[in-house]
Amino acid sequence: MAQINVKLQPQYVKLQPQLQQALSELKLQLSDEQQLQLLYYLQQLLFWNKAYNLTAIKDDQQALIKHIFDSLSIVPFLPAGDLLDIGTGAGLPAVIVAICQPQRAVTALDSNQKKIRFIKQVGSELGLKNLTPVASRIEAHAGSYQVITSRAFASLVDFVTHSQSKLADNGIICAMKGIEPIDEIQALQNEWKINTQVLTVPELHESRHLIYLQR
Repeated sequence: MAQINVKLQPQYVKLQPQLQQALSELKLQLSDEQQLQLLYYLQQLLFWNKAYNLTAIKDDQQALIKHIFDSLSIVPFLPAGDLLDIGTGAGLPAVIVAICQPQRAVTALDSNQKKIRFIKQVGSELGLKNLTPVASRIEAHAGSYQVITSRAFASLVDFVTHSQSKLADNGIICAMKGIEPIDEIQALQNEWKINTQVLTVPELHESRHLIYLQR
């Protein structure tokens, strides 16, 4: 990985022990540089947020837990392959996955031009060569991916409906959910092989699940 030249403000430097503790709990081994990338992404997210309205969370502590730790929690459980993150918003989880897994090609897709502009800028500053930000609606995007993720869809059925045409033959949809959507899983079970991974997000006392769907 090329050396990056970014500067953390003191309030974000202070978050590093908290990040290291979370990484330990998640059994994720990241280099000092990758940890710097995560904290710099958080810093820039909240800086750009003042003008671009990227997230409703404005507090650095809350954003660290609810955005960074939440996205990190899926990293150990993602199948291999090129990844498409639909409705990525400010790049969650796309940018986090790209930082943690530099060998994986990650496409961050969102129709909001301002959010994609932010991802392009922060991705460039962090030297994330494996990250491709795309401003497009999913219907207009051409591509085929082994892994498709999203935190944006309220409905699991809607997510599957919108993403299935972009899924490679043996690909897997990975839906980030809060409470396990039992009724929706049952509605999809005839056409999809479905498995659920319970997630534990450090410092977050809320239910989190990763739902795997394979044709």
